[in-house]
Amino acid sequence: MGQDQHKIEWREGVPISTRFDDPFYSLDDGLAETRHVFLAGNDLPGRFADGFHVAELGFGTGLNFLATLAAFRDAGVAGRLHFTSFEAYPMDMADLRAALSPYPTLPADALLAAAADTLPTRIEGADFVLNIILGDARDTLARWDGRADAWYLDGFSPAKNPEMWGAELLQMVRNKTTPGGTFATYTAVGDIRRALASAGFTVERVAGYGRKRHMTRGRVE
Repeated sequence: MGQDQHKIEWREGVPISTRFDDPFYSLDDGLAETRHVFLAGNDLPGRFADGFHVAELGFGTGLNFLATLAAFRDAGVAGRLHFTSFEAYPMDMADLRAALSPYPTLPADALLAAAADTLPTRIEGADFVLNIILGDARDTLARWDGRADAWYLDGFSPAKNPEMWGAELLQMVRNKTTPGGTFATYTAVGDIRRALASAGFTVERVAGYGRKRHMTRGRVE
C-alpha cells in the first residue's frame, strides 16, 4: 500500500494509537459515540437518500462506516450509500478485526469479507460504495474530485494531531461540501469552531457524548 500501518496498544479492550497516544473510539462506548456525534450530528438517518455521500477524515477502525451502513439499511433506503474516507495510517487488519469484535451487530462482513492482510481501498456492495484514500489528507483531499453531503471530522485529538485540524484543510472540507451539506465532530475546541466558521460553515456547539460535555456541528447554508 505504500503507507505506514498504524501501531496500536490495547487498554481495557480499547485500541489506542501509539503514534498519537489517543483512543480510536470512546472509552465508554464507541458505537454509541458514533451514533451521537456523527450520525445524529449530521441529522442522519433522516437525510439518507440514494447516492447520499458521507466523507470522513480518519478511517481508523471502520466503526463509523459500519455504523453508517447499518443505519442506512435500517432506514430502508433504496439505492446506494457512498462513503469516502481519508486515512494516512491504515490499521493492520488483525487489529481492525479485533477492534470491531465488540460490535457483533454491525455488518462487519461488508468490510472484512473483502480484506486479507491489507486494508482495501475500494469495496462495492449491493447498497454501498466504500473508498478509502490513503495518504496525508492535506494532499489527497486537494486532489479529490468528489463532494460530500455529510462530513465526519474524526481525526485524533487536535492537541495530538494538529495537522488534521488546520485552517487550510478545514477550508478544503468546506469546498468539498454540497449545498446544504453538514459536518459533525467530537471536538469543541474554540480555534477549530472559528476555523470552520471562517471556512464558510454555520457552526454550533451542542451536547457531546459521554465524558465530552460538548461537540461541534454545522452546515453550509
